[in-house]
Formats: sequence, C-alpha cells, structure tokens
Amino acid sequence: MTDPTVSEATIVSLAREESGRVIALLAHRFGDLDLADESVQDALLEALESWPINGIPSNPPAWLYTVARNKAIDRLRRAASARRRMLDSAHELTAEPWQEEPDMIVENSFVGDEQLRLLLLCCHPALDRNTQVALTLRLVGGLTTPEIAAAFLVPEATLAQRIVRAKRKIRDAGIPLNIPAHLDERVDALLDVLYLIFNEGYLSRGSGDSAIRVDLMDEAVRLTEQATELLPPNPEVLGLLAVELFGQSRVSTRLDRDGELILLDSQDRSRWDSESIARANRVLVSALAAMRPGPFQVQAMIAAHHANARTAADTDWSAIAALYSQLSAMTHSPIVEVNRAVAVAMADGPLAGLAVLDAVEGLDGYYLLHSTRGELLLRSLDHPAAVEAFRRARTLATNRAEKRHLDRRISETSQNNSRDLSI
Repeated sequence: MTDPTVSEATIVSLAREESGRVIALLAHRFGDLDLADESVQDALLEALESWPINGIPSNPPAWLYTVARNKAIDRLRRAASARRRMLDSAHELTAEPWQEEPDMIVENSFVGDEQLRLLLLCCHPALDRNTQVALTLRLVGGLTTPEIAAAFLVPEATLAQRIVRAKRKIRDAGIPLNIPAHLDERVDALLDVLYLIFNEGYLSRGSGDSAIRVDLMDEAVRLTEQATELLPPNPEVLGLLAVELFGQSRVSTRLDRDGELILLDSQDRSRWDSESIARANRVLVSALAAMRPGPFQVQAMIAAHHANARTAADTDWSAIAALYSQLSAMTHSPIVEVNRAVAVAMADGPLAGLAVLDAVEGLDGYYLLHSTRGELLLRSLDHPAAVEAFRRARTLATNRAEKRHLDRRISETSQNNSRDLSI
C-alpha cells in the first residue's frame, strides 16, 4: 500500500535541506566529490521509489546519509579501477548492516557547517569563477542544471560539462574539504554563489509553475548568516545579508492570488515584513561602519531606499540612479546598466533611460533587457516598438509567471496602439 503523505515535494525538500551536508560528509570520508554526489543522487532516487511504499523513515537525514554511503561502497566494489580506493576504505566495506540511529548524520562531522565547507571547496582558486558558482549551486544549493544554466545565460549542455570537469579537477588535484587558512581569495566567489541562490528563489528561472521559491531564499539567508559567523569580519558578507533580508521582506506581496507577478510600485507596502526591514537596516549600518565599500553594500543601499519608502511615490530615484552609477563603476556589469536605465528613466524621463539602455552591449539574449526597453518605449508612447520589445522578451523568458505578465503587456500595448490609430 502506498503512503499518500509522501510526495515528490517531500524528496525535493530533503535534497534541498540535507544533500549538501551529506555530500560533504561522504566526500570527506571517501575523498571523492564525484562519488559522493552520484551516491546521494542514487539515494534520492531510491527514496522516490521506496518511501511512497514503505513510508518516510523516522530520521530522513540519517536514512539519506546511510543509504548514500552504502551506494558509494557499492560503486567502489563494482569499479575495478577503484581497487586502491577500496583498500583505503576497507573498514567501510566490512561495516555492519545499517540500523537507523538518530545521531548518525553527525558522524564524522566537522566543526561548523559542512555545507559552508563544501561551498569553500567548490570556490577553490584552481577553478574559474563561473565554474565555482555553477558547482556550488549544483552541490550545495540543490539547483538543477537547467536552472543554473538559466542563471548563467548559457546552454544546458555547456553548464553540465562545466560541472563534470570541475568535479573531476577537484578529484584529480586532491583538493581537501576544509576551511582554508587564507579566505580572501574565496570570499568573492562564495558571495556570488549565495547571491545567485537567493536570486533563483526570489524569481525562479526554472520551468515550474512557482515564480518564487521561498526554500531557496531561506537557504541563501541561512548560509549567509553562517558565513557572517564563521568568516572573519567582512562588510560585504553583511551587505549581502542585508540585500537578502530586504528581498525577503517583500516576498508575500510579489504575487497575487492567481500567482501573477505584482510589480514593485503596485505592491501593498503595508504587508511588507517590517521586522525583516528593520533587521536589514541594522545589518547595513554595521556593514557601512567598516568604511570599506563594496558592490553588495551598494546593492543593499539601493534596496534600503525601496524598502524604507512609505509609498512608491516617495522613492528617491535620483539617489538610486546615483548608486547604480557607483555600482556600475565597481562591477562593469551590463545587467547593472539595465537596472540603472530604469532608475534614470524614473528620475529623468523614459528617453534618458532609453539612452542608457541603448549603450548596453552583450545582452541580446537577456529577456529583462527587452522587457525594460518595452516599458520605456511604452512610457515614450512608441507603442509599436514597445510591442516588438515585449514580444522579444516573451521568447526569452523561462518562468511561466513572467511569460503571462509579458502576454498581458503585449495585449494591453497592442490595444492602446489600435486606439491610437483609430483617432
């Protein structure tokens, strides 16, 4: 008899919450990150098959750890080329049959958070930045390859090969799973990883129905909080935490009852989480007190202007445009320039914003470039060009809520254009 309480979402939740921790434990035990990852995926597939029939174990994390460990041992037994690793792990191959133990998941655990250690491993300087971010999103964030590819704006096949090569490089180089003595070279990559995890939750680029994935937002905040505790004092870590908290404060107002997106200026600000905003303000003040400005602190300052404005009309767009100019000088990011175009348009008019947008290069495949152009063209009363821009954005958008939003903009703008032509 099947257990109706076990759903695919239950297994997904287990993967999000525990897979990074278990991968870290197994990678430490067997000295092979790829083996650990594949074994955890095997265990999750077994859970998907057996739990609906046998029910959920009393200790799911311990079950996942032990089944994945046994899967790893089986893989070592089957692989003739792994003879040496089998000998090194001989004490594992003769282990007694598993009995569920509540504390088993902490066996061989390290000081601090294993997921943070796994993040630092994946952010090793031997890996290039894109690979660092992709690998940690995959192993720690639990994102799928298509989701990460969407975040990177690269083909899925390219992203998949990048992850395979990274795991192989870590294995061949014998890179250890530990917190390194010198952290500076890893902190920037770590913050990029956490930011992308948060952004995937804030507006999912996956193909599912949900536009917002609160689980990923919460996970990014949790790991960022861990980073503030385990890393040396760093104002950029605090800046990122403030950005995330400001974003979290608005999560309940970003979709209507039908799951449709509500833009910032139309959100019910009385429903924003005042406690999260107050905490974000305090974190940002602490970051700025260090007098070491950085990109995440500037982003937090921009978010603070939005979060602390009582109404949309109270927003200081000139200050936000100036902050985006500062952020652009720091990052040289074309995506930042797209955001700056919006702020400039709000402060100085749509034509000024379009001038900024027209100078952006290298983002033709980025749907927000085209949807932003559409909005600014619409405000400029160029309805035919706005429709064309919205249609281009619609072909590039991946989230269903975003597609529906663009469909509405296309329809509304087309109707306005028809009325204009009839006058």
